Amino acid sequence: MGKRDKKTIILYLTPALVLIIAFLYIPIIINFINSLYNWGALSPKKTFVGFDNYIRMVHDSVFWIAIRNNIIFIVTSIICQIGISLIIAALLEEKFMRRYQNIFRSIYFIPSLLMATVVGIVFKMIYSPSLGLVNPFLNALGVNTENIDLLGNSSSAIYAISAMSQWQFIGYNVILFLVAIQNIPEELYEAAIIDGAGSLKRFIKVTLPMVKDSVIINAIIVFTGAIRVFDEVFVTTNGGPGTSTETLATLLYRMGFKNDQMGYASAIAFVIFIITFIVGLFQMKGYRFAEE
Repeated sequence: MGKRDKKTIILYLTPALVLIIAFLYIPIIINFINSLYNWGALSPKKTFVGFDNYIRMVHDSVFWIAIRNNIIFIVTSIICQIGISLIIAALLEEKFMRRYQNIFRSIYFIPSLLMATVVGIVFKMIYSPSLGLVNPFLNALGVNTENIDLLGNSSSAIYAISAMSQWQFIGYNVILFLVAIQNIPEELYEAAIIDGAGSLKRFIKVTLPMVKDSVIINAIIVFTGAIRVFDEVFVTTNGGPGTSTETLATLLYRMGFKNDQMGYASAIAFVIFIITFIVGLFQMKGYRFAEE
């Protein structure tokens, strides 16, 4: 590679690097610096406290509730948006389903086009014990619903919100996996059929290895979405009942914009960044290991 080629590469890369540094890395550094102070948006005074906000976070029971709820979102999202979505996509690519594939693709994908706030309002009505559809359905099955309030009960609210989120985004991942499966050479499936492999074995031996890149990329997207979940919780329960459905994002919002504790909110924001960054590194390491 000549000097002229290197200069051309640098010329093309420089604008992108400048934008990334200006709009990603500098704000992260500024946010970390802000997390070392006690300050509010309504007060110009800043008091340096070092790592006190992080120490406070470790001893904050609501922070650990938020971590638990984010873990619930992560686990359910990985199971549903990766596992179930991949199975649905594989089924839609089976010969007996290809005739109806376009219909089902539309049915699965439409929910992902809706705004999270709209979905939250609709499901808030569906889950309502007096106006909703869930309790009458359970009554029809013979279940006593006198004490069932999915969003009003602290033990069930986070699972109800998580289920709503999966309903909305499973279809989006189905389409992504469907495209990945359609790019697999047909000869591989034909060879597997000749060897006597059934549908399940073809899925395990052919489909899964060939779509692993899509699985890893989608897993990163799903994880970061689950760790930053905000709209669904804010619209349905606003972190309640009590603090039972708080997530890191809603806790950040409440501390920063309601309680005007911007230093503590900045510390929470930096922890969210660290978590997503570390998990992203592990996932990319796993991707490179799989490639090797």
